[in-house]
Amino acid sequence: MTMTSTPQVRRAAAAAALGLSLLLPLAGCGSGAEGKASVPEGWSTLDTDSLSVGYPKAKGYAEQPAAERSRNNAAVALKVENGIRTGMVSVQLNFATGVSDAGEAAAAAGAGIGLGSTRRATEDVRLAGPAKSREARRIDYDFTADGKEDTPNKGTPMTGVLVAGVDSGGVPFVVRLNAVKGEVSGEELDAFVGSITVK
Repeated sequence: MTMTSTPQVRRAAAAAALGLSLLLPLAGCGSGAEGKASVPEGWSTLDTDSLSVGYPKAKGYAEQPAAERSRNNAAVALKVENGIRTGMVSVQLNFATGVSDAGEAAAAAGAGIGLGSTRRATEDVRLAGPAKSREARRIDYDFTADGKEDTPNKGTPMTGVLVAGVDSGGVPFVVRLNAVKGEVSGEELDAFVGSITVK
């Protein structure tokens, strides 16, 4: 039998080949690591066993030595001005028991925001990292400083964002950025959340 090649047949074959070429790069997506999050220019990274997260080094944040930070924190970056801590990025791991998903992690982390805080938004987010640990929850909130432990004067307006979830090994995590209100923009808060890579 003789096969004839018409313009319609050639176009159909080309379309099929194009469709296959577009599908091939997607093979394997979702089966392992989903890449590493991008960190903005001028930022550095805190790295822990469960995740890495960016912080705005160019704006004066510096990583706190392990010997100086609280035992509750796996990593911290601080912005200190004239002896006052005006900004803080912190990572806590295994901060709650009985937590198995992002919703439970966020509920436990949200309980620690404190009285007098105002939640502005809560949303589900997808982080970079293994597919089974990408789901997390973001909470944006405002609060006032208490003036203790080298924080700004009591009553100073502050803003914060936290991201809570569970890593690929089942370890719950919460990542926070707190700063004097107006010191970080909404875009920077988004960049902070977008800089997290879960392991």
